Amino acid sequence: MHKTRPFEILAVQFRISRESARYFLIRVQKSFKTEKPPHQLILDFMNAQNFASLPTPHHVAARMHESGVWVHPLNAAPPEPFDEEELYGE
Repeated sequence: MHKTRPFEILAVQFRISRESARYFLIRVQKSFKTEKPPHQLILDFMNAQNFASLPTPHHVAARMHESGVWVHPLNAAPPEPFDEEELYGE
């Protein structure tokens, strides 16, 4: 019998590919410095938060940390993407 994996559920919920969902969960895990939360815990937390759209992985990790669901230290937030206009001053 096939057991549904967390990334498969996430893919259906947010209408993204299974590969993107798997990558998202791994990025949430990598937001933490030492101990990595299991995918099922991340999915359960996201379901409890009722996100309307897919947030950034670091945002999910920060919310998990703030709420006490996973209290291990976080890595620094990745830099925000910027437009070419900002890069070249146009």
